[in-house]
Amino acid sequence: MRVTGGEVAGLLVAVFWAILVSFLAVVLVRLAQTLRAATRLVTEVTERAVPLLGEASVTVRSAQTQLERVDTITTDVQEVTSNASALSATVATTFGGPLVKVAAFGYGVRQALSRRSAPPAPAARRTVTGRRMPGPRVRARRGGKN
Repeated sequence: MRVTGGEVAGLLVAVFWAILVSFLAVVLVRLAQTLRAATRLVTEVTERAVPLLGEASVTVRSAQTQLERVDTITTDVQEVTSNASALSATVATTFGGPLVKVAAFGYGVRQALSRRSAPPAPAARRTVTGRRMPGPRVRARRGGKN
């Protein structure tokens, strides 16, 4: 039995064709495994993401409620601040002038009493940037000798 060149060529093509089909079958099997793993991964991510999105939605709603409360509190604090400012201005204008006058009167009375009871202080000389300045002048008393 003799094998011709065409038969050998056909046999070689058949072997290479079988190797190619086997290689493609392995590639397709691995691709199918990869697609199954990707499908499982997407399913797991979806199962975990849906509850997370629900929780995130609840958290955002809660934050919105808290922000509305803070906005209300800020508005109230602003009103209280403006009321306190108005009250402070009213108290200052109502009592400020008379209190300043009473304080000035009290200071004047103390000064008058201290001058009356204390002996006159000696004139002190002060030095201002290298020059000697005269001390305060002592007023002459009325009705007495100078």
